[in-house]
Amino acid sequence: MTTRTVIRGGLVITASDEIHADVLIEDSRVVALAAPGSQDWNADRTIDATGKYVIPGGVDAHTHMELPFGGTFASDTFETGTRAAAWGGTTTIVDFAVQSVGHTLREGLDTWHAKAEGTCAIDYAFHMIVSDVNQETLKEMDLLIEEGVTSFKQFMAYPGVFYSDDGQILRAMQRSAENGGLIMMHAENGIAIDVLVEQALARGETDPRHHGEVRKALLEAEATHRAIKLAQVAGAPLYVVHVSAMEAVAELARARDEGLNVFGETCPQYLFLSTDNLAEPGFEGAKYVCSTPLRPKEHQARLWQGLRTNDLQVVSTDHCPFCFTGQKDLGRGDFSKIPNGLPGVENRMDLLHQAVVDGHISRRRWIEIACAAPARMFGLYPKKGTIAPGADADIVIYDPHAQQVMSAETHHMNVDYSAYEGKRVTGRVETVLSRGEPVIDQREYTGRAGHGVFTPRSTCQYLA
Repeated sequence: MTTRTVIRGGLVITASDEIHADVLIEDSRVVALAAPGSQDWNADRTIDATGKYVIPGGVDAHTHMELPFGGTFASDTFETGTRAAAWGGTTTIVDFAVQSVGHTLREGLDTWHAKAEGTCAIDYAFHMIVSDVNQETLKEMDLLIEEGVTSFKQFMAYPGVFYSDDGQILRAMQRSAENGGLIMMHAENGIAIDVLVEQALARGETDPRHHGEVRKALLEAEATHRAIKLAQVAGAPLYVVHVSAMEAVAELARARDEGLNVFGETCPQYLFLSTDNLAEPGFEGAKYVCSTPLRPKEHQARLWQGLRTNDLQVVSTDHCPFCFTGQKDLGRGDFSKIPNGLPGVENRMDLLHQAVVDGHISRRRWIEIACAAPARMFGLYPKKGTIAPGADADIVIYDPHAQQVMSAETHHMNVDYSAYEGKRVTGRVETVLSRGEPVIDQREYTGRAGHGVFTPRSTCQYLA
């Protein structure tokens, strides 16, 4: 038996179009769009979207559910994190499986499959964190691509944990140039940062604000430049994650002007928060400790500009929540021991809609950077990231006029604070379909753990 759903009367917004249209869904797929009221489609379920936006479900290409970090674990499980994502209008996440030093990629990927399988409310995919580059690892990269894990993250930061040196990075990039994989880079000069951390602590500078001061923008820019040049030597594409500094944006813009396959992502925290938050009195600043760190407010304008000019292509969250009580406070008296990460998977779509309201970006650019571009970048398009015949029916009915106040009291992430506590925004998710099934229905959660399935990905669709 086929289940038919019709969404009537809404403004359908994709990265390329804004059209008033009715949408017909059969089972899990979109099958047709038509002028409002022009088709007398029979349906098992009719959704009235009059006065609302009908948009693709968000694709958050950078999350860390249950990530081990600094002796603790990110507080959202795949179950709680994907449920919160759905509440925020995101219908696909791409999380990071972790290879530990001395272990294989396969062991890391199997561990993450075990965490996620049967627990997710929405669809999910994986990137692979490569922490130990050797000949076996390089061979495994080829095998993972065949399984639909087509991107590999390396770190120029965190010596002794995830860090790769330039030689290891080059070898992985050379392999990706051959197998079609995409290297994702955490671009900060971790060796130099560790020196500055040590010196700051020796001076008694232990408060959260010093986390931002030692992780200097120039060291993000230097690492971004170095990663670009290594990728150029290898003939490989490069995707730089969580870009926070104007100097790093300048490096990406220069590389793209030279015609290189170099891409950049930023996150809501760098667009809406700043070092002012890190400097909040007492230990409150610990809530905002993440890496790359928050920057002074003057960096925000350059990030918005980069999103408008396509020097930055994607806004993901780097969702990696740690509770203020019991986790963030591990770093009282030593900022270097504060677990790095912010909650945000539920807030991204709303914050970016607020950016539309504020005039930073257009409605179509909102959908581009939050849905279509991440889907294309990571081989999910057009299954995800758009509303078109054949696409998965991952669709959000969005009320552009509803007012809300972001707060830990009302969010659904498993964390005891909101990074955006008290922020008023215009726009709110009303109904969410994941592959045609209602996960949020008129602001009621109707989803279930295990509805979300692992989604294999093809290789990056942006490469020249």
